[in-house]
Amino acid sequence: MAPSDEAPERLAVIDLGSNSFRLVVFSWVPGGWWKRTDEIFEAVRIGEGLETTGILQPEPMERALETIELYAHFCRATGIDHVRPVATSAIRDAANQGEFLQRAHERSGLEVEVLSRDDEARYGYLAAVNSTTLADGVALDLGGGSMQLTRVAGRLAVDMQSWPMGAVRMTERFLPDGPAKPKRLKTLRAYVRDELASVPWLEGAGSNGGRIAGIGGTVRNLAAAAQLAAGLPSYGVQGFRLERGALDDLVERLAALPPDERGRIPGIKPERGDLILAGAVVIQTVMEAGGFDELEASEAGLREGIFYSTLLAGADPPLFEDVRHAAVLNLAAQYHADWAHTRHVAWLTLDVWDALGRAGAHAADPAERELLWAAAMVHDIGMTIDYDDHHKHSRYLVLNASLPGFSTRESALIGQIARYHRKGNPGLGEFARLARPGDEALLVRCAAVLRVAEQLERSRDQTVRGVDVAVNGDVLLRLHSGEDTSVARWAAQRQAEVFRRAFGRELVVSD
Repeated sequence: MAPSDEAPERLAVIDLGSNSFRLVVFSWVPGGWWKRTDEIFEAVRIGEGLETTGILQPEPMERALETIELYAHFCRATGIDHVRPVATSAIRDAANQGEFLQRAHERSGLEVEVLSRDDEARYGYLAAVNSTTLADGVALDLGGGSMQLTRVAGRLAVDMQSWPMGAVRMTERFLPDGPAKPKRLKTLRAYVRDELASVPWLEGAGSNGGRIAGIGGTVRNLAAAAQLAAGLPSYGVQGFRLERGALDDLVERLAALPPDERGRIPGIKPERGDLILAGAVVIQTVMEAGGFDELEASEAGLREGIFYSTLLAGADPPLFEDVRHAAVLNLAAQYHADWAHTRHVAWLTLDVWDALGRAGAHAADPAERELLWAAAMVHDIGMTIDYDDHHKHSRYLVLNASLPGFSTRESALIGQIARYHRKGNPGLGEFARLARPGDEALLVRCAAVLRVAEQLERSRDQTVRGVDVAVNGDVLLRLHSGEDTSVARWAAQRQAEVFRRAFGRELVVSD
């Protein structure tokens, strides 16, 4: 994968959900980069009243038709020809579905595809597995009208189940108005537990080493609220682990508030406030049934699942071979990194790192090595903003990229390593609350090696072809090159101080 000047392709996915309608535009260059480039969100609530009547009500239907018409105008105005409108639970289950689809076509010109339960579950699974490292366990997709659970083994979907237990439906059925009385919450939990009895593979899935990853607006809002409640730095919830205890606390806080005040909790969007409690209880009950201690949140959703089925159409199933690797290369390509320089710095970084490991200068932890590689690949993306302080710009872009497959802690470490690839005294700073014991030393080690490798490539001409490392009191770096390495030796030697802090040894650079 490399940067490309080729004009990108564009796909607009219109997700007509039970609670909200979203138009998301994805742009990509085949074999290059991909990203979300536009989005329109409307809290339409088309599923309002469906639980009790079985049909789409006039007011929600009119809101929906106006929104679809707006989306169609937007696509025409912006020249997007590839548009895929899909409908999920509420429209799928409504007795007057046909009338709605006909009116939507008349007013917008769009042919809405009504996804079956299996199709909706499949796209949710693709979104979860392509945005996390979930290999064995459960993918959860909770929307306004329905919930899908997919059993995942070896990253493949083994079984998929769907229930009409979305946040809108469960709110209308069990928590329609007023305070959330304990009896109502108990009844809701019992209902969800009874429904989950139809999937025996869920019981004990977490106790057997399986993980659970979740998508959907309820998951994102709960993760954001838990993140803020814990006082953690917030750069999105991609990869955030929502722990059972934190979810239990949130359910208790939400239940103590009137519906119109739940949206005031930091992290909970106001338009979702009256629905969040029912959705939280459904997720809580799934985690209890499966024995999961934590749920990994993803910012991907049904829209991304549909997009991945287009982007990775040649694969069956359409999955990235390595989510983390693909995410890092995609981020680097998005910002048109100097590919020759970037790849060479990353190669030199690992060459030095591996040699130091063989010499016993560090523990050669493969997880640490991967974070170092990722930081090396994105260390210069801040140049897109400006050369001055581009190391800080790189960190900003990393932190706000929501790197799929990485935890919030790992993304913070990648950003900090990139931030210190030029200068400064490496430290965790505001990210200390995300850190594990030893992360400060990890950061210093990785930043020191990346900084040395960057300086070995200071002339940006790939002069240094490799290094030999000898450790005998000092660390001797002997450079391989058929050309003059004066600039590389001078620049790398200037990193002796940070290297000494990282490894407790003097650095000597020579031909």
